Amino acid sequence: MGTLYAIGEVLIDFIPRQAGQALKDVVSFERAAGGAPANVAATAAKLGSTASIITKLGNDAFGDFLLEQLTEAGVRIDLVKRTGEANTGLAFVSLRADGERDFSFYRNPSSDLLLTGEEIDPDVFQAGDLLHFGSVDLVESPMKQAHVKAIDAIKSRGGIVSFDPNVRLPLWNDHEAYRQTIQTFLPKAHLLKISEDELGFITGIPDEEQALASLFTGDVQAVIFTKGSQGADLILPQQRFKSDGFKVKAQDTTGAGDAFIGGFLHQLLEHKATPQNLSSILSEEHAALLRFSNACGAITTTGKGAIPSLPTVEQVEEIIAKENESHV
Repeated sequence: MGTLYAIGEVLIDFIPRQAGQALKDVVSFERAAGGAPANVAATAAKLGSTASIITKLGNDAFGDFLLEQLTEAGVRIDLVKRTGEANTGLAFVSLRADGERDFSFYRNPSSDLLLTGEEIDPDVFQAGDLLHFGSVDLVESPMKQAHVKAIDAIKSRGGIVSFDPNVRLPLWNDHEAYRQTIQTFLPKAHLLKISEDELGFITGIPDEEQALASLFTGDVQAVIFTKGSQGADLILPQQRFKSDGFKVKAQDTTGAGDAFIGGFLHQLLEHKATPQNLSSILSEEHAALLRFSNACGAITTTGKGAIPSLPTVEQVEEIIAKENESHV
């Protein structure tokens, strides 16, 4: 089986102890390891895949904590760099009563943005590997160039590229520049994951069907269109497969989308996916792929913080079995 590489931000999420309050009114927080790429890698690792994170952390206590958490989750950290030039990134999260979130980020810059293209070793990637990335670390920085180098390297060796824009508008002063940056990176991916809330912003197209169709550009072979608790659609150029979500009592939706795509990529590794066979695997295995991934996302919402709440294979199988029983 290949390796899942995730590149980008690894940070501390400060989760409020009280839900249903504005961020300015929260009195106390709990720290949790976070950052979308870290969550995706940790999901795949916890499910049994080989997963590695590519990032840079500060020479500080928070960086030490994140390395411990990643290691405990089973993520390889041999490609993580450290620096004294910037601190590890922080994100303060406010939870509404329904588990949805507001963010306040502390990074100007944070250590992850200082990873350079020269620090990317193209020889670590092999055919059968996957590279996953988001948009948070695509601001103008050394890390943006590190993304370009990593993407080019894994594609040159026959690996698959997965992109979840994971839009975070508070991190960008110029939202039009943000949109254009995402659109620049979209064609570089074989697989896209986009949520209902992100589609209009990214494409600028109000009609949903036209917006989804516009995503098939460059190397894009498939789009995963996520709809929160309502499930997700897997869209190929000539096919669309729908799926339902799982009904759970959500405490914190942080990392749910990351767990979904982490579970999806874990399955692609199990199927030995390549750019050549990706479309056929998705078409033939769509039901199982979506069911497993929806379960991963749902389970993650039942706890606080992403990495501490990520699912095991046993938990996924259990929730799927219960759902099957309810339909008998």
